[in-house]
Amino acid sequence: MSTTPYKLPIVPMIKKQSYLSLYRKGARIDGRDLETPRNVRIETGVIEKAEGSAIARLGNTQVIAGVKIDVGSPFRDTPDQGVLTVHAEFVPLASPLFEPGPPDENAVELARVVDRSLREVGAVDLSSLAIRPGEKVWMLWVDLYILDHDGNLFDASMLAAMAALLDARLPEYEELESGEIMVDKSRKGEPLKIDHRVVTVTIAKVDEYLIVDPTLDEETIADAKIVVAVDEEKRIVGAQKTGGSGMTREEILKAVDIAGKASEVYFKALNEAISKG
Repeated sequence: MSTTPYKLPIVPMIKKQSYLSLYRKGARIDGRDLETPRNVRIETGVIEKAEGSAIARLGNTQVIAGVKIDVGSPFRDTPDQGVLTVHAEFVPLASPLFEPGPPDENAVELARVVDRSLREVGAVDLSSLAIRPGEKVWMLWVDLYILDHDGNLFDASMLAAMAALLDARLPEYEELESGEIMVDKSRKGEPLKIDHRVVTVTIAKVDEYLIVDPTLDEETIADAKIVVAVDEEKRIVGAQKTGGSGMTREEILKAVDIAGKASEVYFKALNEAISKG
């Protein structure tokens, strides 16, 4: 349920100029420099009925993720692998920009960016989810709910999804003589096999300036954004550009370098949350 979060109110030119005057000094209105993310807080195990869950707070932006696990059939082209699906909902209470209704193209885009970031790096070992290859596998649903929108939904959603997957445990099950799989969700089994941890780092281009983790106000004045997926070894495993303005090769290379450094902040928060959980 949402309207597009990128059809934002027109920002008065005087407001944009005030932001640019700060950027020229290497500063931002909230006290950060151009390459530092906002304060990151992650908490796991926040949904009792889910197999895994987490809430990620990036400044005032809040996203909650839940993982549901059940038995199903594999895809024909991957008979020995489980299935991972990501879905996103823009809850109307999160922003006056969101309205009730089916997910729009931006909710779909958000889910796809998170989904691709997980798949491209092989974050979850899907082969470990096969119960009977070709017949029965574990199905993972990662549901993302935007609770408070103050910019940069991509990074907050990726952090929530990754933390929820790291928090998730497979239910216990029994295989009957008939071949039926009886799942007992009251009993938690082994954790998911996570081969790689991945985060995204969003960088907005405002005139000639590149800024990490833009707030909602900063998104309204941005000419373009690039979302860079980075794994724990600082490998770039994906990237997506949004916005109408172009970016030069030098700007993209600089954004990638900035993303690698900023990812350290996200991984530190992620690892601390998992160790506490």
